[in-house]
Amino acid sequence: MATTAVAVLHCGLLTLREAFLSARRRRYSVSPTLVAAAIAATLLAACDPASRTPDTASLGIDDFGDTIRPPALATRIVSLNPTTTEILFALGAGPRLVGRTHYDKYPDSARLVPDLGPGIRPNVEAVLAARPDLVLLYASSDNRAAAVTLRAAGIATVGFKVDRIEQFDAATRLLGRIIGDSARGALVADTVKRTLDSARALTAGLPRPTVVLPAWDSPLLVIGGGSFMTQLVEAAGGRNIYDTEASPSPGVAFEDIVRRDPDYVLVGPESAARLRRQGKWRALRAVREGRMLIIDTMVTLRPATRLGEGALSLVRLLHPGVLK
Repeated sequence: MATTAVAVLHCGLLTLREAFLSARRRRYSVSPTLVAAAIAATLLAACDPASRTPDTASLGIDDFGDTIRPPALATRIVSLNPTTTEILFALGAGPRLVGRTHYDKYPDSARLVPDLGPGIRPNVEAVLAARPDLVLLYASSDNRAAAVTLRAAGIATVGFKVDRIEQFDAATRLLGRIIGDSARGALVADTVKRTLDSARALTAGLPRPTVVLPAWDSPLLVIGGGSFMTQLVEAAGGRNIYDTEASPSPGVAFEDIVRRDPDYVLVGPESAARLRRQGKWRALRAVREGRMLIIDTMVTLRPATRLGEGALSLVRLLHPGVLK
C-alpha cells in the first residue's frame, strides 16, 4: 500500500511539473489556488491507477459507423490524423505512438514519431509494417477502404471526424477511455472548454464585427458554418458572414463577398501575401482600409487541444485591448 501511495505521489508530481513548465514557457501566471486544484486533480485523477484501466466495453460506434473494439491496452498506436495525434500527446500517450502523418508536427515530440505518409488514402502497407495494435484514422470516405483493410488484418481501427468543437470534446473523452485514462481525457476536454468559455465571457455584450475567412483561391472557397473556425470566431466575439452555410468550406463568388462587405478579412500570413498580389481583393472595403488581419495559424487551423488558445488569439485581433 505504501509503495502504491509513493508511486501515485511521484506520478502526480511529475505531471504537475509538466504543467508548470508548460505554463512558464507560455508565460502564464499560476495562482496558489490553481496550484492546490492542480495537485488535487493530478493526484486523484491523472495518476489514479483505476482511471488507467482501459475501458473497452460499450464504447459505441466510431465516425465510420463501426463498432469500437480497442485492444485491452494499446501500446503501439498509429495516428493518421493530426488532431488525434495532438490529443494523444496531451493525454500522455505520446510514447505509445509508432506512426503519424506528414502533418502531425505538434507538439515538437510528434516529429520524433515515424512519418508513415499521408492521412488521406494512407499507405496501408507502411501502417502494417509499424505493427500497430490500434490505428486512428480521419473518418472520410477516402479512408473507408483503409479502415476495412486494417480491420480485416485484425488491427483495431477507429475513425474520428473532428470538424466541430463538440466533436473535439467527444473525441478527447473517448480517446481517454480507449487508452485507459478516462480521467485525463475528461481533464483535457474540460480545460479546453473552460478556455473557450473565458474567451466568450471576455467579449459578451461587445459589438460583433463581421469577418470572411478565405480558404482557397481557385475555386474560391471560404470557411463556412460547418467549420470549427466559425465557432472560434463566434467565441471571440465576431461573426462569420458565411455562418449559415452548412459546409465547412463552401464555394462562393467573389462578388458575393464584396456584397456582404465584411468588417475584416482573416487569413494566414502566406495567404495574406498572396491575396495582396491579387488586385481584385481591393474591391473589398476591409482590404482598402487595412483591415486584413493575420491569424495565428498554429493555433487556429486545427480542432485540437489549442482551440482555446485559438479563440483568445482571435479576441486580440477582433477586440484589441480587451485581453490584457
